[in-house]
Amino acid sequence: MSQMAQSLQKTVKKNHMDIHWHDFTDAEREEPVSKASLKEKASVIGRVGMMFLSCGTGAWRVRSSMNAMSECMGLTCTADIGLMSINYTCFDGEACFSQSLCLTNTGVNNSKLTRLENFVNDFVSRCESLTCEQVHNELDDIEKIHGLYSPPVLGLAAALACGAFTFLLGGGLTEMICAFFGAGIGNYVRSKFTKHHLTLVLGIVASVSAACLSYAGLFELAKILFNIKMQHEAGYICAMLFIIPGFPFITSGIDLSKLDMRSGIERLTYALIIIIVATMTAWLMALILHLTPMDFLPLHLTLWQFILFRLAASFCGVFGFSVMFNSPVKLAASAALIGALANTLRLELVDIASFPPAAAAFVGAFAAGILASLLKKYVGYPRISITVPSIVIMVPGLYLYKAFYNLGVMSLETSASWLASALLIILALPLGLIFARIITDRSFRCCT
Repeated sequence: MSQMAQSLQKTVKKNHMDIHWHDFTDAEREEPVSKASLKEKASVIGRVGMMFLSCGTGAWRVRSSMNAMSECMGLTCTADIGLMSINYTCFDGEACFSQSLCLTNTGVNNSKLTRLENFVNDFVSRCESLTCEQVHNELDDIEKIHGLYSPPVLGLAAALACGAFTFLLGGGLTEMICAFFGAGIGNYVRSKFTKHHLTLVLGIVASVSAACLSYAGLFELAKILFNIKMQHEAGYICAMLFIIPGFPFITSGIDLSKLDMRSGIERLTYALIIIIVATMTAWLMALILHLTPMDFLPLHLTLWQFILFRLAASFCGVFGFSVMFNSPVKLAASAALIGALANTLRLELVDIASFPPAAAAFVGAFAAGILASLLKKYVGYPRISITVPSIVIMVPGLYLYKAFYNLGVMSLETSASWLASALLIILALPLGLIFARIITDRSFRCCT
């Protein structure tokens, strides 16, 4: 597959041409970037904005970084930011310079995001000593950060996350084991497709199909060897939940709350594309493999056993998702600790206090946001790198799949019920983070 992908990349012309950033600067000039021409300053600002955007972060953070760079160099910058592109203009009081920049692909990279945050923070004190060429060299080094983890490790991270997710949704040991292997194989396939720059839709279809086939194969083997009950097939849905686009779902809500309409709507559309393709693929695989999304068998555990196992499963689930977002181990563990507390709180509010699931999701996300604000001072990572992974496990992927499955078999009333429940939870999650940010961040709560 590797040789085939390399030969394809050599023969297929790029649809998005590369930008040669060093062409904007004169490598022999020794003056600091603060004294450079408007075009050179604007190229640095635009490149930093595009690199932030490539990490999957929202328009608020991208614009904040571009503003910080602009202020250091004595410019005013206005930017219109989407999911994949930025249109921006820089003013110096006498002239203006405009550019339209576009990414070739999007994803989530928390390691790169952290490096960029540190670069922008340090740039404030260094812009009088760095030349434009030196700035672009440092950005070259940051841009080389792709994935911290290989496809096998990413497969293992998805296996851990979805195995834990299975228990949190009500599945038992059999479902957890089958989902573990199904998700691991599925995300390994997706990682290989992404590594070789194959198209988004193909990667989704291949990975979801691989996950469902793997789960069904293991389930049939378990039936032969251990004579397990048919109800254990319900966990096949959990094997594909690694595909749920929690990061763009949540960042779209945050952008919309700040009236970054273009970015918010584009992120939401991107998330919906993934959801629709994934659920349709899983539905077709269910028809081919004769799988049915039935209820899980009851788990006979005491209250304290539930709480302890939910804490452990939530920690493992969030840790796995954080690794899939290319987070360093320390960052992943920080998000997992917050996610364990916040998600267990959410589940216990539903079970013990009879909260509606959407209201419990709001409280869980709010708690995650408050805890992340407190922890951020000690771990030194961007808030979004902690908060979003910590609540991705709350995104109702099971509800979304059941809504589409029942739509496919024309059970319209059941489909509408699952979809309504999913939408309420999806709306509640970013709202919880938004209100936590409003309380803890003065710059965010002001309309500036």
